[in-house]
Amino acid sequence: MRAVVLDEPGPVTRLHLRELPVPEPERGWVRIKVEAFGLNRSELHTRLGLAEGVTFPRVPGIEAVGTVDADPDGLLPPGQQVAALMGGMGRVFDGGYAEYTVVPRAQIVPFRSDLPWATLGAVPETLQTAYGSLTTGLDLRAGQTLLIRGGTSALGLATAALAKDLGATVLATSRRPERLDDLKRQGVDHPLLDDGDVAAQVRRLLPEGVDAALELVGTPTLPDTLRATRVHGTVCFTGMLSNEWTVPDFYPIGYLPTGVRLTAYGGEASDLPAPVLQTYLDRIAAGEISLGPVHTYALDDIRTAHRDLEEGRRVGKLVGLTGRPSA
Repeated sequence: MRAVVLDEPGPVTRLHLRELPVPEPERGWVRIKVEAFGLNRSELHTRLGLAEGVTFPRVPGIEAVGTVDADPDGLLPPGQQVAALMGGMGRVFDGGYAEYTVVPRAQIVPFRSDLPWATLGAVPETLQTAYGSLTTGLDLRAGQTLLIRGGTSALGLATAALAKDLGATVLATSRRPERLDDLKRQGVDHPLLDDGDVAAQVRRLLPEGVDAALELVGTPTLPDTLRATRVHGTVCFTGMLSNEWTVPDFYPIGYLPTGVRLTAYGGEASDLPAPVLQTYLDRIAAGEISLGPVHTYALDDIRTAHRDLEEGRRVGKLVGLTGRPSA
């Protein structure tokens, strides 16, 4: 099979497309014929050497979609459509950047859909994180206001769609003026240009602050996001687009505005129940909801894909396709 291998951390030139043996699953594991895989900041952190617990060489990729190719326990039939995500994929065992991958059954979410693989490949990890951030992380309710910091990321766009569907009023930021229209197209009520003082912009619209905020940029913008949130409001720290996720010398009383709650979210495959995945896939197919634009790359173009990911060249989700190029 063809697979992308990262021998050691470094620039995109450390990503190599190679021929590897098709992996054999043990009991409790399932082999998936991968059709598509989403690209995530997690894989960028792995490539840059920022992720902990990674062993090399490694096939990256914390998610994949495809069909069951082999299940030694006979619990999943061959050809069953599945998503696989998290739980060490692409870090402690080989992940989704390959034509086949082997994962623990507990990390598999079955589904049925006629959507193109490119569309399906954009959904699992993004949906899991957006859904979990809004429900577990923020407990967002209809009629509330939500600020998304890092709104034109794939996760930001997906969260905006889910929050609007829930009945929330959505504010979202971008550092690039030309991308504010992308936020409008995603249904964001108040696109905001991130000038470093988003809290002031929010308070001009909502003097008491937002009910909830999702931090996707990281610790550099977290204090400003906290200041934009009302007393008894909640900020959920989910993403690190800045590649910065620690606060040196954290002093809670000095750091947190009085009465503002700070939570975090980081989910696993078990946090994306199969009925939730199936419901959103059906609604995407029906044109009732969109998680945002999708940009596709062949395995041969993985270095270009990672450059686009690292430099933020695209608005929306980047997806790799495993199909071999036509002769």
